[in-house]
Amino acid sequence: QVQLVESGGELVQAGGSLRLSCAASGRAFTDYYIGWFRQAPGKEREFVAYISWSGGRTRYADSVKGRFTISRDNAKSTVSLQMNSLKPEDTAVYYCAAARNAVVTESSYNYWGQGTQVTVSS
Repeated sequence: QVQLVESGGELVQAGGSLRLSCAASGRAFTDYYIGWFRQAPGKEREFVAYISWSGGRTRYADSVKGRFTISRDNAKSTVSLQMNSLKPEDTAVYYCAAARNAVVTESSYNYWGQGTQVTVSS
C-alpha cells in the first residue's frame, strides 16, 4: 500500500513557476507509476503527467507539455512537478496518484493524495 501527500501549492502570478511535491510512504513505492492529475472548479479531474518507477518514462498532457516537468527521487520517495510559465487556466487542485501501469485514466490509479491548491492570477 502507498500513502501520498502533496505539498507546494499556492497563489502565483501568471508567467510564474511552482514546484509541487508528492511524498510517498509504504514499502512498494518503486513498484508504481506516479501520476499528477488536476481538477479545476466545475470541471472533471484530468491527467497532467506520469513517471515510471525508474524515471525513464514520462508522459504529459498536451496542455502542459513543454511547461511542466515531472521527476522522481526514489531514495527520498518523492515525485515532483515543476510548473513553469503558469497560466490562469492551470488553476486547480493538483493530486498525485499511484498506478501499477503507464496509464492516463483516473480509474486506473489505486492510491491518491488529498490534493494541493494551485491558483494562478492573471
